[in-house]
Amino acid sequence: MIMYEAGPGNWVVYIISGIIIVYLFYSFFRARKSLNRPPSEHVKILTDKNFDTVVSKGVSLVDFWAEWCGPCKMQGPIVDEVADELNGKANICKLNVDENKRTAGKFGIQSIPTMLVFHDGKPVNKLVGLKSKGAILKALQPYL
Repeated sequence: MIMYEAGPGNWVVYIISGIIIVYLFYSFFRARKSLNRPPSEHVKILTDKNFDTVVSKGVSLVDFWAEWCGPCKMQGPIVDEVADELNGKANICKLNVDENKRTAGKFGIQSIPTMLVFHDGKPVNKLVGLKSKGAILKALQPYL
């Protein structure tokens, strides 16, 4: 039989464990708060019909997403923050791939979330997976 004996150095393990638990709770509730953020008024909703018109001029970021996609729901508020920060310097858009399969297929969207950066209607950069606000702004910066 193995018995666990509390020694003088175990308090470090308890403190580190406690810090990790507090951090995980903080991260969870912070993520929940950002998911409840109202959508930005600066985000344009794209469809198969209006896609070409909206992205044809200037710089556009298109977030390809779906309602059932967990990472997409986490990406949405980040895209909203980017839209609020850039406010008119670029078109920040969202396209639901389930409702607009033609456009998603046209650009070969196979995993979501995927974001494409367009410059005058041509795709110039691709971001696949959940990305931070900083990563999105860095991808847009050369075209602004």
